[in-house]
Formats: sequence, structure tokens, C-alpha cells
Amino acid sequence: MIAARSEGQAGGPLLLTFHGTGGDEGQFHGLGPRLLPGAHVVSPRGEVNEQGMLRFFRRSAEGIYDMEDLARRTVAMADFVAGEIARTGASRVVGLGYSNGANILASVLAARPDLFTEAVLLHPLIPFTPPDAPGLEGRRVLITAGQRDPICPPQLTMRLSDWLETQGALVTLHWHADGHGIDPSEWQAMQEFLA
Repeated sequence: MIAARSEGQAGGPLLLTFHGTGGDEGQFHGLGPRLLPGAHVVSPRGEVNEQGMLRFFRRSAEGIYDMEDLARRTVAMADFVAGEIARTGASRVVGLGYSNGANILASVLAARPDLFTEAVLLHPLIPFTPPDAPGLEGRRVLITAGQRDPICPPQLTMRLSDWLETQGALVTLHWHADGHGIDPSEWQAMQEFLA
């Protein structure tokens, strides 16, 4: 898997960033040291090409996912994350994903909650209910969303938040008044969450 890597301090946390549709491994990579000083930053590139736009898994339309492909790529990404944890020796592991990147991160989080201590999901769209994941107990999750997001309806954001809470995750929900773009208030919410 192609990824950008920046080495952090010995014993530092590990931050994995996951780009949105049409982005690449550079989309959030440079923000890593500002969000988590001293962190090892690893940013994988989505391997699915949708009409020239990179994604982490296939879909047939907006919000209609190829669930077999998602399951297969979730396992592969979990293995990748586990390898990066072993390589860096990090005990604090933070995932940060936007849009499609938030979706693959949420899928890995549900399948392998042991991998991450914290997750930041920017505008996730999970149009299904994942199976129970008791390993999420005590894991910290920040979800940010736009109240007028045409891609991620607020009710689906709330359904994901509710599901995470029923699994025992400690959820922080941050809303802004606009759409699918990342609002400046989300960066502030991220900094406060990760501080």
C-alpha cells in the first residue's frame, strides 16, 4: 500500500490520516505534526480509482457501498495499521479521516477497535448498522458534521454516533452550520479533542 510517512519522536504517538474521495496521501499528512506534536504520521493512499478520483473502497452510487469490497479492504487496512503500530511501537494510536477516509476508518474501528485509542471522523457516511463491537468500550471518538451536508445527512451522523455510544465509545459530536466542506471550527474541535 502506498503511503506517506513522517517519523516522529521515539515513544511518540502514531497518527494515521485517511483522505477523502479525490484526495491523496498528502491531503492531511502535513497537518499531523501540528495536531499531534512528536507523532509518527502515516497517510495511506486509497487504492480504488473512481473516474480519476482515489477512494478506499468501491461504491455503485453515493451512499451505496460495495459491501464485499468494503469488508475486504477493511481487513487489508486493519493489517496495514497493525503493521504501522508494530513498526513504530506507539501505544497511543489516533486515526483521522475525512468523508470516504472517515468511512474506511469507521469500518476498521468497528472491525478492530483494539487498533485505535482515538478516532476523528470528519463527515462520515455509514449507511448501515455495523455489528456489535464491544472492544469500543472506552475508546474516544470525535465526529464532526455539517448541518446542511448534502452527502452525509444529519440523521445518519446521529445514527453512527448513537451506535458508537451503545458500544461504550466516548463520543464527542461537533456540528457546524454548513455542508460537506471542512469548517474552521472543526480544526479547533480536533485540536481540543487531541490535546
